[in-house]
Amino acid sequence: MKKLFLLLIFFTAMGLSAQQNTETLVLIKTSKGDITAKLYNDTPQHRDNFIKLIKQGWYNGSPFHRVISNFMIQGGGNANGKQDPGYTIEAEILPHYIHKKGALAAARMGDNVNPERRSSGSQFYIVQGQKYDANTLTMMSQRNQVNYTDEQKQLYSTLGGTPHLDGAYTVFGEVVSGFEVIDAIAGVQTGRGDVPVEEVSMTIEILE
Repeated sequence: MKKLFLLLIFFTAMGLSAQQNTETLVLIKTSKGDITAKLYNDTPQHRDNFIKLIKQGWYNGSPFHRVISNFMIQGGGNANGKQDPGYTIEAEILPHYIHKKGALAAARMGDNVNPERRSSGSQFYIVQGQKYDANTLTMMSQRNQVNYTDEQKQLYSTLGGTPHLDGAYTVFGEVVSGFEVIDAIAGVQTGRGDVPVEEVSMTIEILE
């Protein structure tokens, strides 16, 4: 009986551990196609806030209001024109999460008014970026005081990204499918303020 009880405790603990390690998947439905992304568990404040806003319907009909080819696509205001929910989130900047293509990161106000680098309550961007050779990446690494692993260097040289943002913004997830949709959105015609001439909207849902 005691042995059976211990086994039950063991399997219960294993089940809880598996649940804690499971990363939440979200589906970003856009007028250019669908993007699936996962949210990191070790940026819990950003993860939980993003999930909360999705469940509230904040992003239903939300536009990508800033699009820059070879850089990133940004959105996060709600369909009614409100740009953020009126609060910020403590930075969760971790060195093992870089701005590779497909990185999901939180936008924020600049260092001059936001020295703690707190994130916007709802504004986010998805990296498109471009590829960087080893020499350029070395110079950027020295300038930004960011030390890259060999794997990270490989990602920037093959997949691409925006390494100059590393260490300054919270990356809280990454795209797992729909990279071609990032390219499609990044390639739309834009006008003043990098706003798409023809609106590109999104709706986000959680994949159970």
